[in-house]
Amino acid sequence: MMSVAMTVLAAVASGILALVSSPWWWVPAGLLLPPALLGVGDVVQRKHSVLRNYPVLGHLRYLMEYIRPEMQQYFIERNFDGRPFDRDVRSIVYQRAKGTEAEEAFGTERDVYLAGYEFLVPSMAPVPVPEEKPVVRIGGPDCTRPYDMALLNVSAMSFGLLSSKAILALNRGAAQGGFAHDTGEGGLSEYHLRHGGDLVWEIGTGYFGCRTPEGDFDERDFAGKAAHTQVKCVSLKLSQGAKPGIGGVLPGGKVNAEIARVREVPEGRTVISPPYHRVFRTPRELVRFIARMRRLADGKPTGFKLCVGSRREFLAVCKAMCEEGVTPDFIVVDGAEGGTGAAPLEYADHLGTPLTEGLITVHNALVGTGLRERIRIGASGKVATGADLVKRLLQGADYTNAARAMMFALGCIQAQRCHTNTCPVGVTTQDPWRTRALDVDDKSARVRRYQEATVRSALQIMASMGVRHPGELAPHQLRRRLDPRTVLSYGELYTWLEPGQLLTGPPSAWRRDWEAADPDSFRG
Repeated sequence: MMSVAMTVLAAVASGILALVSSPWWWVPAGLLLPPALLGVGDVVQRKHSVLRNYPVLGHLRYLMEYIRPEMQQYFIERNFDGRPFDRDVRSIVYQRAKGTEAEEAFGTERDVYLAGYEFLVPSMAPVPVPEEKPVVRIGGPDCTRPYDMALLNVSAMSFGLLSSKAILALNRGAAQGGFAHDTGEGGLSEYHLRHGGDLVWEIGTGYFGCRTPEGDFDERDFAGKAAHTQVKCVSLKLSQGAKPGIGGVLPGGKVNAEIARVREVPEGRTVISPPYHRVFRTPRELVRFIARMRRLADGKPTGFKLCVGSRREFLAVCKAMCEEGVTPDFIVVDGAEGGTGAAPLEYADHLGTPLTEGLITVHNALVGTGLRERIRIGASGKVATGADLVKRLLQGADYTNAARAMMFALGCIQAQRCHTNTCPVGVTTQDPWRTRALDVDDKSARVRRYQEATVRSALQIMASMGVRHPGELAPHQLRRRLDPRTVLSYGELYTWLEPGQLLTGPPSAWRRDWEAADPDSFRG
């Protein structure tokens, strides 16, 4: 901004000197005028956050995009923290958010005969794409205020990690598009409430927004905020895919007075969430606390989120549900491939169960204990496209959540400076100068368009598979190549339990874990 002002002043001064002194001053005036006009245009426009924060110089980024695939494709194929991901996913999200998605020529660039290649099975008798978008009813027998969840929603991202304008844009997009916005564990701010979007209020180990001065869970504070009409569901975060087993960290530089007030923590001090909850120590206590949260929330859908670890531990929770007669209304499975603003590299690379195995484990455990009809399953972790959505539904999910893709829709360019408070596009910073670049009206529309286009893509894919409704999807419709000559469906790759099978006669692959699972201990 300062450089633009100086350039404009220099151009004006050169012009004045050319008129009153020497015509030679027209040379610097002519050289300075184009960048000055370009800089002014960059500052006043609202479409591109990069250009608002970095006038003139920001055009270098768009020059790189213009000459792709020679340069930009190199980075896209290595995106998402350098780990493998579908090619051009970020480009797909950007195009959908802008409403400029185009067809791709010349077919796939993947080697379809390499081990690990997966594909969905089309039908010889496709069906029409449904005109209405399906929703998922969340609410078990103990829930008195069920909620209809969209197939794709905003995953958990806290105020603190995200800027106030990013939260406003996400929530306004959710309100416009009719999908849910998970608050993340950073508390319930006025930015979550201003535009009227449906909220899933997430409570983490720090109990931010409903904590006592000592850091314990505050029932009265929780009940008061859960009563907000926009809060449609409440969720207890047990663990997160990118960093299971450790708590979150919000650097002190980001903890301004406003964030401190929302989180109910001291201003300017680094906030570290504990790795464990104080309100329970056993599976049975966890199940009882879920029931307690639901009562305090006046019957709203209540559930928990986790990155799956030991199958035995999750079976212990299922046993506790059966013995207590209490179930959550939903469980969100977060895959180990999920992202975060900051996580130790070794955690991101080596801890936690990937989403595919985690989903199949949770789905089968609930089916095998006869609880699946009472509990809905959400999936999060690198969900970005319609094909991702369909695959997760096939693997046991009822709906999905996206975080990184929603950040891309906001304009995130993966500068990977989320933890430094210097995000160049105003998405993950509390710096007022940087956040001014993010235009809420424009970015909320992009969030809505991205979600709408992705769900439409998923419905088109299902129609091509001969599926009229997500409930008709089955594991045999997704296949994986094991080697150049062997392809198996997910129905063949994994064991799928029958309803109540663990209670009547668990199969050999599950028997040892089922017998060792203890509803009164997380260790077996």
